[in-house]
Order: sequence, then C-alpha cells, then structure tokens
Amino acid sequence: MPSIKSATVLEPSTYLLGADGWLSGVRRCVSPNYNLRPDAADISLLVIHNISLPPAQFGGGWVEQFFCNQLPPEHHPYFTEIATLQVSSHFFIDRLGSVTQFVATGARAWHAGASLFGQRNNCNDFSLGIELEGTDIEAYADAQYASLVGLSACLMQGYPEISLERIVGHCDIAPGRKSDPGEAFDWLRYRAALKRVLVAR
Repeated sequence: MPSIKSATVLEPSTYLLGADGWLSGVRRCVSPNYNLRPDAADISLLVIHNISLPPAQFGGGWVEQFFCNQLPPEHHPYFTEIATLQVSSHFFIDRLGSVTQFVATGARAWHAGASLFGQRNNCNDFSLGIELEGTDIEAYADAQYASLVGLSACLMQGYPEISLERIVGHCDIAPGRKSDPGEAFDWLRYRAALKRVLVAR
C-alpha cells in the first residue's frame, strides 16, 4: 500500500521542501511511476495540470490509486481504459486544498508526456508537475488557489530557475494534445497572488 501521511492545508509561508525532495507537513503517497532525471540539478519548469476520476467527479481517492497503479478497472467503465497506464505527478491538490506528494522533486515524475517548451522537448526531464483536482470548465476552489500559490512559491524558492515565465499549463507544452488546466483556471488571479507572496518574502 502507498505510504500516507495526514493531509492539511498550509499557509504559504509554512511550506518547507526538504533536502530529500519531499515537502513536510503534507500527505505523502509514494508512486512507483518515476525515474531519474538526465540531470538532477536541471529543474527549471513548473507545469500545472488538472485531473478528475471518474471524469468530472471529485473525491473518492481515485487519483491517488491511479498514480500508484492501484485503480480498479471494474469500478467504472473509464477506469478500464486507463488502469494499465503508468503516470504520476509530483503533487496533487484536491478540491479542499489538501496537497498530496507522489514523487520527490529531484526525481522525474511521468506527468507531461510528449511535450515541448522553448527549444526543449521531453519536459518531464526538467519540470515539476502539479495536478489540480478539476476539469477545464469548472471553477477551481479558493482553497486550491491558496495551496497552489503557497506550493509554487516554495518550489520557486527551492529551484530558482523556475521563474514566473516558466510556470505553464499542460496545454502550453502539449498544444492540440492537452487542454488542461483549461479555461476555468484563472491565470491572472494565480499569478497576482503568487507575486504578492514572492514580494513578501
């Protein structure tokens, strides 16, 4: 079974990233779906995604089971299509704002797939992935924005090469193939709040 710690919503200033690449004080659910980066020191991009399982349904713990290769295909017709896939993300933020970490930041999570940023492809090699529980067209919760801002600021502090310009959606690095985090995600709200936190530090 996955290793799990209790969940909580943290204030932006309380997110702490350890030298081992694990965030303290958040739920931990260790995914087997990761491998080594070509260059462990090369972390310079933050990618925001969305996910809901079954599609457009929230809660139930299915995302955690999916990222840990434990999704029961018999539970839902959609699960039969994806149960054998091996994917993950570094972090997942549910509708209540609780953060779960699946992969240490120094490792390569399997979240971006075929992708391109600037002149570089295979964004998994040099990026961190954050999944928001949601859909392209349904507004994200206030608690999710709060947690995303705090988590983003923490990761930017730990990896200074991640600038505001190097925070993108999955749609930006895989256009035509992916659309998340979708039109429902308020980039202006997120970036403004993140700037305030960064200035305060």
